[in-house]
Amino acid sequence: MRCCAHILSLIVKDGLKEIKDSISKIWGAVKYVKSSPARLARFKACVEQEGISYKGIVCLDVETRWNSTYLMLEASLKYKDAFVLLDMQDKKFGIEMAKSNGGVPLEEDWEYARSILPFLKIFYDSTLRISGSSYVTNHMYMNEVFGIGKRIRQYSESGDVSIKLMAMRMKGKYEKYWGNPNEINILLLIAVVLDPRSKLDFVNYFIDYLFESSRANELKAKLLSSLKTLYEQYQGIEEGSQSSQQESQLDDDDNDPHYMRFYLRVTGRRFDYISELDKYLREDPEPYMSVEFDILHWWKVNSTGFPLLANMAREVLAIPISTVASECAFSTRGRVVSPYRSCLTPKIVEALVCTQDWLKGTPFSILFDEDPKELDKFEQGEII
Repeated sequence: MRCCAHILSLIVKDGLKEIKDSISKIWGAVKYVKSSPARLARFKACVEQEGISYKGIVCLDVETRWNSTYLMLEASLKYKDAFVLLDMQDKKFGIEMAKSNGGVPLEEDWEYARSILPFLKIFYDSTLRISGSSYVTNHMYMNEVFGIGKRIRQYSESGDVSIKLMAMRMKGKYEKYWGNPNEINILLLIAVVLDPRSKLDFVNYFIDYLFESSRANELKAKLLSSLKTLYEQYQGIEEGSQSSQQESQLDDDDNDPHYMRFYLRVTGRRFDYISELDKYLREDPEPYMSVEFDILHWWKVNSTGFPLLANMAREVLAIPISTVASECAFSTRGRVVSPYRSCLTPKIVEALVCTQDWLKGTPFSILFDEDPKELDKFEQGEII
């Protein structure tokens, strides 16, 4: 099973190639004003002249993390007028930008960035949701992955040329990884069925919407068959456990032949009954009252009515759809000293690495984003 967060990253990176020149210019502008205290002071003066409330400039983006590009563009757009004024007042700004980044950002570059920002936000928010480390994520698969596909198709028909071209690029990458129903991991669809707010009808509705009828019917049949097979496997394990207990009870009463004959007659019958799975699917789904719905708590509360299904749900829902959280836990990438931190002494670097290791014992979310405001204050020496 592929990591959903990685695939989203590939899709977005492919789309961003359409406006890489505009992004490069904005990146260069941010780099220029952050390269020295004197330049930053001149930029702050431009911010004040334009009447913009200065709250810190976002850090430069990281090439391997598209979400940092989104955050850089989001923050930089707030200071667009200040960058324009800086170009008029600081001759070095235009000269350096022309040498390394193709010139200063033009009006069309800022408009490109502004037009794609809402589109990128969809991917950014989705990545944050599916990369959580303290809650269940795989029941979000259909809403997030198929929802992204729906939005890509909508944007590919946009009247805005820049958005349309970007969406078309993304569509090709999306179809490569998620466009074939035969490549979909059925366990992830089963996880959505085990969400009491969705169940089977919701999944079938989405499948019908996304795929043409023959492929949709094939996928729906495969889902139902896999769901029943998985349930029967859990049922077999449960019945085996109960059979062992009953045999033990029978051994205790083996001196009573009447009880033995009665037991064999009763257990040999075949009853027509409604399984837990059938009962669960027939009941009305839970309303979408809150996004904070705790699916594990729901199964815990309803385990008395669905003991077997609750056990199955607990194990299926434990499957993550993203490896981002685990990678963050085991990666030392964040400890690498960048060129902007190369002045740190070896002792300080050692202290930072050790402190990060000690903090792993503190319960906090593995995923977090640097606060541009706090980081800017830190760089200015306002906080330690």
